[in-house]
Amino acid sequence: MLKKHVLEDIKKLQSICEQEEKIELKLNFDMLRSRKQNDVNDFFHYEDNQLVGFIGLYGFGNTVEICGMVAPSYRRKKIFSKLFSQALHICKKREYTEILLNAPGHSVSGREFLKQIPCSFTFSEYQMKWAKKELEDDNSFVTLRSSQSDKDIKIEMQIDVECFGMSLTEAAAYYEQLNTEEQQHHFIVEYDGQTVGKLRVSYDKSEAWIYGFGILPSYQKLGIGKAALKQVILQQHQLGYDVFLEVEAKNKRALQLYETCGFNSYHVQDYYLYSF
Repeated sequence: MLKKHVLEDIKKLQSICEQEEKIELKLNFDMLRSRKQNDVNDFFHYEDNQLVGFIGLYGFGNTVEICGMVAPSYRRKKIFSKLFSQALHICKKREYTEILLNAPGHSVSGREFLKQIPCSFTFSEYQMKWAKKELEDDNSFVTLRSSQSDKDIKIEMQIDVECFGMSLTEAAAYYEQLNTEEQQHHFIVEYDGQTVGKLRVSYDKSEAWIYGFGILPSYQKLGIGKAALKQVILQQHQLGYDVFLEVEAKNKRALQLYETCGFNSYHVQDYYLYSF
């Protein structure tokens, strides 16, 4: 786990960079707070006891995402290039099959750096916030319950395989990593008593983020996903949280579902595939 003062340094640098470019960086603080002590996933550059450069690795099975930043007044000094080289060395050592570089869609500095390395744009992801739309929990056959048993975890992994194209090995590695993270709640979606889907809610202060929302293909197009989404929104809203989620721009069905339930996009994250 990263020390408290280091997390504070990262947040301070994030605030400076975001204000400069009017962007929002995706630094996955739920994962930063849960780093294993001996794993090298984060790279820092300090000058005069001030953090001015940072890169984090976020592994998901055989895929790793890279996101980072450098203070505006310290750019064009090869700081990010140095950190990126260190991060890339670790990625290759761990033999990730896919390296994704994440940059806010409107980040000028991010685009300029990406022009200098071998990579290609692959997809965009919308960050969305719920706008407190009136919703009715109108499907009594769909229920949410906490994921509690080893059997539930196996079902969650199988849903990742069928819905998100993971291999079983990747799904198992992903859940091993998720088990180290704090401030989150795993839910099982049931339809008429049968397990058909799952989702996860991660908490950051007053925010509740919905991740990994999937319904088994054989139960899709029955309104189950919409009913489950309504339930988790209402539940988190009643607990006092602002509700957020992320969705790939090319996933038109999911995007339409979220918009129907009251979500509006407010930031775009672009992903680039690094070429080995």
